[in-house]
Amino acid sequence: MTSPFVQAFFVGRAVAEVLSERLEHAVTDALSELGKFDAEAREQMRQFTDEVIERANQASEAAGAGVGMSDVGTGSGSVDTQATIDDLRAEIATLRAEMQRYRTSAS
Repeated sequence: MTSPFVQAFFVGRAVAEVLSERLEHAVTDALSELGKFDAEAREQMRQFTDEVIERANQASEAAGAGVGMSDVGTGSGSVDTQATIDDLRAEIATLRAEMQRYRTSAS
């Protein structure tokens, strides 16, 4: 003696509950997969970064070792550097003098 309206209400309620549970599981699974993807992407990025840094360090050491080996005992590297610094200081002094002359002539 149940009315069809009451029966339809309970069927509709059951459908809503089942859909809600399935949607909840689907969203949970999707977020879980997204979390896994994010973790894997971060790990791959970390490995990539580590490999790049390691290769850069190896190349730097190789380049540094080659330069160091050719200049050992000669001292030419420090003499050339000091000469370059002296040349640059002389050029700066010359430029300053020219700028001062320009300023006084423009005034």
